[in-house]
Parts: sequence; structure tokens; C-alpha cells
Amino acid sequence: RADIKMDYKQLMVRNLKLSDAGIYTCKYGSHKVFTSLHVFKLTISSDGHFLQNEVPELILMQNSSSPLPDLSITLFNSNNKRVKVTPEPQSNTRQKYIMTLTKLEAMDSGTWVCQVRSDSPLINQNISFAVKVLGFQNPDLEIKYATVDSTVILSWHLNSQRIKWKEGFTGQLNWKQQESANAHELLDFNVTAQGQLHETKKSSNFLFEIPERKSESIIEVKLPKVHFNHSGQYQCQLEYQGRYVQSKIELVVMKVSANPDGPLSRGANMTLTCEVSGLLPPDAFLRWERVNGTKMDIRNSKQHEVKLEVNISAAGMWSCHLIEDKDRKISVHYHVEEASVWITYVIIGASVGGSLLLFALGCLCIISGISWRRRRQRAKRMAQARQYLLENKTCQCQQ
Repeated sequence: RADIKMDYKQLMVRNLKLSDAGIYTCKYGSHKVFTSLHVFKLTISSDGHFLQNEVPELILMQNSSSPLPDLSITLFNSNNKRVKVTPEPQSNTRQKYIMTLTKLEAMDSGTWVCQVRSDSPLINQNISFAVKVLGFQNPDLEIKYATVDSTVILSWHLNSQRIKWKEGFTGQLNWKQQESANAHELLDFNVTAQGQLHETKKSSNFLFEIPERKSESIIEVKLPKVHFNHSGQYQCQLEYQGRYVQSKIELVVMKVSANPDGPLSRGANMTLTCEVSGLLPPDAFLRWERVNGTKMDIRNSKQHEVKLEVNISAAGMWSCHLIEDKDRKISVHYHVEEASVWITYVIIGASVGGSLLLFALGCLCIISGISWRRRRQRAKRMAQARQYLLENKTCQCQQ
């Protein structure tokens, strides 16, 4: 592992080891020159390949011929920002230092620097090392809002292309309506060593599509016509060497309805209902309001309410909004038609006619009842008369 360049009086040692540390002597005639070699070795767990939220461990070892110095160690991440870390010497000899980092994020991928310093002997050494973090660029829990019958695309952004991940990984996309419900696998995927993404659709009873990808590092599912029961958690999970990382998207679906659902007659009332499928954040609420209406037409839900009903008597365009932190996340409009005048007259006439018909039927039933009672009484009297005559006949025959 060593070569000597006689022209420059140089000794080149390749692939340094800790055991190479010590004092090197160069003799040239009666001249001697002494050089002290101090060797550092920096190792990182998992060979520098991590999944999101994993905690790496760094080990720095040193060796020299003289007593080992007390080192000052500083870490800088890929954004050249100082990382808080407490190096812990493993023995009084100060030969080994262990540093435990915080949880990694996808943005932490890149070249890190370990800066080693000492006053005696004078040391100022920068040791660079690569950190590759495979994960999602999505938030930890993303909330997506949609209305019934709308089209929704759920996307998970991976950083596998940006960090040139050379090892393959696998994953799957699951859906479940509630945290405690059973999960349904929608698709699974794998990435080759060349970074190509292959997806396989797993569910046949769930209406979704795999849209055409614009980037190799995006996992997407498309719901072409959202149903109210399509709400819930969509969880994308990655696996690498038996380790897992996942990202969730919570789909909240809104629907509106009216009772009755027909035109609104003058003087009549209608109940409008706005409902969302999942729990709302603490600072979110529902609001009903009439377009171009007054403040009297505005109704807000209470905290944690997922259903808001209002009784209205005015036709027009009514809107239900889901508001979070003063921001309208989603809105659904419902047009309440006003019944025409002739329809109102028809309804009134039908009501009056129906009342008269009921009255007539009642009178007819009363008259029929009286007539039936009279016929029954007449038949009873005739039967009594016949009985009387028969009794009189019998008496005359006996005489």
C-alpha cells in the first residue's frame, strides 16, 4: 500500500488504517527527518443509507504515536448548518467518540462534514461523508378536501431520483376509512436499481386509476368520481432491508342535501344539510350562507361538528364552506329554486281540493253509515213481525 517517489523524497500510503498512525523517519545520509502521522476513521451506521425518521450513529476513532488529544467535534449537515450533537468518549484514552443524531428528514440528504479540531497537537481537519435519506417530501399528515362526484389525485413525492438511490426498494399503497379499520391494498410498486418505478394495481372493487406519471419519483392514485365512502386514510409505505417508512393523506369528502329537494314555495321552509366525512381540525368549522344574502343568512357549526343543518325560507344560491384558520378549503353550492306562481296556485288548489274531497268522503261515509243503520233496524222489525204472526197461527190451529 506504499510507494516511494525518490525524486521528491515522498512516501505515499494508500487506504490508510488506524494502525498506520505513528512516527515516520526519513534518512538521507546523515540527515533524519521525523514526521508524526495522526489517523482518523469516521464510520456511519447503515453505510449512510437511511429511511426517513431514522436516527444515524457516527463513530469517530483516532490513533497516533503520542498521547491522544481531547478533540472538539462539530457536525454540519448538507445545508451547511450546524447540527447539535454531543460526542461521547468511550474511554479515558479518548480513542473512540460516538455521536447520535436526531431523526433524519428527506431534505437531509447530501454531503455532511465532520469538523475535528485540537489545540495540542494542532489539528484542523474536515471529514466529509455522504448521507442518503429515502423518504417522502409530503408533510407527516396531509389533509385533502374533495366534494362528492369530483375528481381527486392523491400524490406522494419521493426523493429517490434526487439522491440517485442505487438500491431497489418496494412499497405499497393502502386505504382504510378509519384508523382502527382494516386496510385495503390498492397497489404495490418497486423501484429498480436504475430508478424505474413499476406499479401493480391490486384492488378490483375500488374505483381508482393510476395516472400517467410526469416524474419517476411520484406515486399517484386518481379517484375519477369521489364517493362519500371513499374518505379515510390513504397510506403509502416504503420498505428497504426490512425497515419501513410511511406517509398518510387524509381524504375528507363533503356533501350537501335538501329536504324537501323540490322547488321552495312561498311561505314554506326547507332544510339544507352540509356534512363532511371525517373529523375536522380544532380550528376548522362549517358555514352555510346565501350568496348576496345578509348576515342573518349565515350559520356556523360548533367546534368538532361535522354536520350542519339550516332551515331556510328564502330561495337562491346557498353555499356551504369548510373554513380552516380563516381559509376556505372547499365550498359546495346548492341552488334553491323558487316555485312558480302557477305552481303555487296548483299546490293551493290541490290542497283545497284535497280538503274538500276528504270532507265529501267523510260526509258520504256518515250518510252511508246512517242508511245502513236504518236498514238494519227495519230488517230487525220485520223479523220480529214474522215471528209474531207465526206464533199467532200456531195458537189458532191448536184451538
